[in-house]
Amino acid sequence: MRRRIIGTIVGVLAGALFLGAAVHASVTGGGSASPRTKITLVAPAAPGGGWDAFAREGQQVMRTEGIAGGVQVVNIPGASGTIGLGQVAEMGDRHDIMLVTGGVMVGGTIINNSQVTLEDVTPIARLADDFNVLVVPADSPFQTLDDFAAALAADPGGTAIAGGSLGGIDHLLAGLLAQAVGANPASVNYLAYPGGGEVVTSVLSHTAAAGLSGYNEFRDQIESGSMRALGTSAPEPVEGIDLPTFREGGLDVSMSNWRGYIAPPGIDDETREELIAMVTELRDTEAWAEVLDRNGWVDSFMTGDEFGAFIAEETRRTEQIVEELGL
Repeated sequence: MRRRIIGTIVGVLAGALFLGAAVHASVTGGGSASPRTKITLVAPAAPGGGWDAFAREGQQVMRTEGIAGGVQVVNIPGASGTIGLGQVAEMGDRHDIMLVTGGVMVGGTIINNSQVTLEDVTPIARLADDFNVLVVPADSPFQTLDDFAAALAADPGGTAIAGGSLGGIDHLLAGLLAQAVGANPASVNYLAYPGGGEVVTSVLSHTAAAGLSGYNEFRDQIESGSMRALGTSAPEPVEGIDLPTFREGGLDVSMSNWRGYIAPPGIDDETREELIAMVTELRDTEAWAEVLDRNGWVDSFMTGDEFGAFIAEETRRTEQIVEELGL
């Protein structure tokens, strides 16, 4: 078992180094003077997850709308996005790269004691809020949010919840739900996985009693009837997602998995404004409005210094939540 664990760690590190080299190669090849000539979007997670989907949706709209001449996506998974964050933070003044960021990365830097934080990069824009849903297998005894809340209160250690990486929105929400029902958040049996696919498998195999992730991670299973959704973390109902909020279900819990873009720390003001202009054009297209609608994302656009202030406040809030929950 020890050899297997060591082998897995070595494989992950080797993959991160390989992908990091791919990013450096992609941004050092052309020497273009403007990010509109060529832009690389880094998804700090494996293909198929929420960050990857966000990057590829942006890539498609930038291409079809002619916002940039060339747009590619590179994946650098690991440690709640902090591996990708660390590599982009080392890219100095590279003008033709943006990293997808979000609430998961804020928690990841705290839980993982990351040497690099979102203070070490350049905020570009926040684009959307994505809200979590709580799901159970179709044959689960939990028919309602009340049923699940009662079980979590009675036996938090025996009511396993599957979700994404430690420190992410899923993990924090599991703790907040436990707190809301009067259980000790630190006693929750939280099963952390690197991607939504593994969370789905964990729930359907009954390894976990429930799962927490973005609605899109579970959409197919909910619509097919293999999973039942009990509630959403949105502060108010989201158009297109026919689910009660946790608050409507009597649990005073809400949290957004917001998503946006940051850039390397050394870019000049002209490049920063150009990147902000590009993302603003993206957001203002009908194609992006369709992306929001299709994915159940909510527009929460802000840019530059306003976005930087939001990140600082989110970091303070998340640090407080992590401390209160004993995570």
